[in-house]
Amino acid sequence: MGSRDRRVALVTGGNRGIGREVARQLGEAGLTVVIGSRDLVAGERAAKEIQTELADSRPDIQVTAVHLDVTARGDEAGNPHSAAEEISRRYGRLDILVNNAGRMVEVLPTDITGKDLEAAFITNVGGVAETTHACLPLLKQAEAPRIVNVSSTTASLKLTTEDKDFGGDHGVRAPYSTSKAALNMLTLHYNKAFQADESLRHIKINAITPGYVATEMTHGLGTRTVEQGARALVTLALRGEDSPTGGYFNENGPLPW
Repeated sequence: MGSRDRRVALVTGGNRGIGREVARQLGEAGLTVVIGSRDLVAGERAAKEIQTELADSRPDIQVTAVHLDVTARGDEAGNPHSAAEEISRRYGRLDILVNNAGRMVEVLPTDITGKDLEAAFITNVGGVAETTHACLPLLKQAEAPRIVNVSSTTASLKLTTEDKDFGGDHGVRAPYSTSKAALNMLTLHYNKAFQADESLRHIKINAITPGYVATEMTHGLGTRTVEQGARALVTLALRGEDSPTGGYFNENGPLPW
């Protein structure tokens, strides 16, 4: 299979944590993977490391990096539109978009200000919208495009109401959880719009939670490994025509909104 015939996946925030492992697993599955990273040097380092790790099992591995800051707008360096243009120049296609880049904002609910919410929303919601908008023309051309929005179990209104133990100190995660709940709603609206447009109906989009994973974002306190966290994201990203769309899942299946 020539490089132009291989499916291409973009993983935002793919230079570390869950994103890096998603990139590794997609590369292991035989896809061409582009790591989107605010720090291009860090992204290129992660890409080279993954290529080295998979060199024996996947001698044809292709993992590269692109400068991508999901919070950049207009002509700012690393904005999602310039990243999408670079991917188009390199590969002429994009089949999978994993909106993984995220930001944790921790503060007690009684101390939350507008700035706290803005800090969470600009990355976790606005960044997804800007990146999706930039990549949509390429995804539209793909045969079986998939969009995976990395959500959180803490975004579930039902589970929060039931006082589910999410792990760690959920009491300070209101800005983060609120932004991820908004991301779930955004996912629903994207799906409705895609289903209403014949030219977009083949795009399948879902919100998926990796669970409480031990990463830099969680200060290493998560109870799950990055391998476990990435598995559900990759499984749904690679699923065929039987893939659901417009859903909210963890590795065990649908979650209550």
